[in-house]
Amino acid sequence: MKIVSSPSELGATLERPISANLTGLVPTMGSLHEGHLSLIRMARSECSRVVVSVFVNPTQFSETRDLDAYPRQLERDAALATDAGADVVFAPSPEAMYPEGFATWVEPSESATGLEGQMRPGHFRGVATVCLKLFNLIAPHRAYFGWKDAQQTAIVGQMISDLNVPVTLRLGETVREPDGLALSSRNARLSADERARAKVLPEALRAGLAAHDADENAREATLDVLQGDPQLTVEYVEEMTAHHHRLLCVAVRIGTTRLIDNMTLEESA
Repeated sequence: MKIVSSPSELGATLERPISANLTGLVPTMGSLHEGHLSLIRMARSECSRVVVSVFVNPTQFSETRDLDAYPRQLERDAALATDAGADVVFAPSPEAMYPEGFATWVEPSESATGLEGQMRPGHFRGVATVCLKLFNLIAPHRAYFGWKDAQQTAIVGQMISDLNVPVTLRLGETVREPDGLALSSRNARLSADERARAKVLPEALRAGLAAHDADENAREATLDVLQGDPQLTVEYVEEMTAHHHRLLCVAVRIGTTRLIDNMTLEESA
């Protein structure tokens, strides 16, 4: 495994003939957990070379406090990525990705409205821009993302289609704790009491799914469960369509920690 920190060094590392076998990219912001590692293993099973990017993208954050608090553990992340099957870890600095004078952005529209787009203005501009830069730098054949960030994957998929980016989007299932809570780097910020209460997220989503299956209102059933905890702030409970799936999506704050999750209501052919 090799850690690369500059775009020029990355190009030299990845230089290959056109006939080379598949390269897979797993984009991350570090603080790797089993959800990330499952994507790396998925890429390893399908590709001859696996690149993992570790970049805390400042343009995705609207709050400096949130950006500053994001954990940065490159040595740990590189070791975990290697054990899971990564060949290269690309860990650029913000200055390498956004040099002085940088002024070109990808502005997603329809798929970026509502849900996370409404709660985090500008977030998806940062996501789309950095993903396109990674695709251009690494030239992967396949890029691996998790279902937990469903709206993000829909936006990246739209960008790939609209801008004719020669990469195939591959999605990995959400990895969950035994009590159902989706794995997230943010889970580490929860106190013991907050972590115990966080299991209400998957419980609420399962209640919504059961209501949907009974031809009842999934959103109302989900809200009923979430609102049973007065210390939890509900930001949204909404349905959306992504990758031919109808999803029930939630975002909540538990203390100062913001968590998102979703479950599939319907899958079309």
